Amino acid sequence: VMAAQKLMRAVRVFQFGGPEVLKLQSDVAIPSPKDFEVLIKVHACGVNPVETYIRSGTYSRKPVLPYTPGSDVAGVIEAVGDNVSAFKKGDRVFTTATISGGYAEYALAADHTVYKLPEKLDFKQGAAIGIPYFSAYRALIHSARAKAGETVLVHGASGGVGIAVCQIARAYGLKVLGTASTEEGQKIVLQNGAHEVFNHREVNYIDKIKKSVGEKGIDVIIEMLANVNLDKDLSLVSRGGRIIIVGSRGTVEINPRDILVKECSVMGVTFFSSTKEEFRQFAAALQAGMEIGWLKPVIGPQYPLEKVAQAHENIIHGSGAAGKMILLL
Repeated sequence: VMAAQKLMRAVRVFQFGGPEVLKLQSDVAIPSPKDFEVLIKVHACGVNPVETYIRSGTYSRKPVLPYTPGSDVAGVIEAVGDNVSAFKKGDRVFTTATISGGYAEYALAADHTVYKLPEKLDFKQGAAIGIPYFSAYRALIHSARAKAGETVLVHGASGGVGIAVCQIARAYGLKVLGTASTEEGQKIVLQNGAHEVFNHREVNYIDKIKKSVGEKGIDVIIEMLANVNLDKDLSLVSRGGRIIIVGSRGTVEINPRDILVKECSVMGVTFFSSTKEEFRQFAAALQAGMEIGWLKPVIGPQYPLEKVAQAHENIIHGSGAAGKMILLL
């Protein structure tokens, strides 16, 4: 007689749409790890803006329906498939990708997307590493090729990716400027590597930044909301500077002459285009950050699985980020 199939709670999406399409179900089969796969008992899962775009069906990556959202989980190895040598049951880990989806009590992941979680970081922090830190590293070091002594502006610095950029930039010897829209957000940005912070809700904040950096302008701008800010970035960037777009939620009008005159570059970055080799490289740099102590995720709003629709609503329409949003299991 077959043993009864073990079940778990997991969020399922049966059709693309608004936050209300996120359905919490309690009868989802717990998957089994195959070759080179591990099963993780999830303690926390990061919520990223990209997961709301995927859910709405407007993103370039469309999963096959039904699916469970979420990629950044932290937890404990429950079981390992064949040919897995790096992990054993009971190991504390975090991931940058899952096969079965992260908004669930258990998640399946390929072993090469899983990393040991150092004792000094808790599971909430582990769930805040994946997309934010790997995207931040890709944007700042890989794409912008930022160098010690350069100036970086993190335009939207108080969310998961923004805080990660600030910490990396400070550790790598850059002069770090950040923006945030709330007092709490601004405080967090200053506590996590920024030398100066500006309130992007203030009408004249661009003038304040210009005054602070002087004639030369800013070498590297990491842009979280290009549809709102790209024209401003073009006025701030230095000659030959680099604007790296991490996020955008619509269209924007710019004058290409600004790009021409400054010979600056505007580049896009997506986490998902990293190769296996790049992931290995980024992971090594971030692992060092954990050991040395500069990589310290800041946890913001926390939601139980039942409130996942609220989480998706708030990450897009909230009053301004302050730390990394996570689901707690």
